[in-house]
Amino acid sequence: MTEIDTKIDALVPDWLYLPDIAELLDIEVTRVRQLVKEGQLIAVRRGENRALQVPAAFIKDGKVVKGLSGTLTLLRDDGFTDEEMLEWLFTPDPSLPGTPAQALAENRGTEVKRRAQALAV
Repeated sequence: MTEIDTKIDALVPDWLYLPDIAELLDIEVTRVRQLVKEGQLIAVRRGENRALQVPAAFIKDGKVVKGLSGTLTLLRDDGFTDEEMLEWLFTPDPSLPGTPAQALAENRGTEVKRRAQALAV
């Protein structure tokens, strides 16, 4: 859980508070916090009250986007910070096309993971 800078804040179009995610996933807020702690979601402090928020693109159809957790693990293993992961996930990649976050939401996780693995080389 980290503070967000203006560059990343501008890249991520929509954010959700942890209670909203809990409602969308039909789980307790404590479980959402556990997902963040386990590295399956990235939460950052934003806004005037510095409340924890997660990019809305990480949730789709009542579930965490397929492939997100594995991608975050790959990036973390490569030494990426939460901020760097968010920047990478939400920066357009012409070879995808779109952003890695969009590709994950469109069930193109294999392509995203391939690019994430290439970063380690």
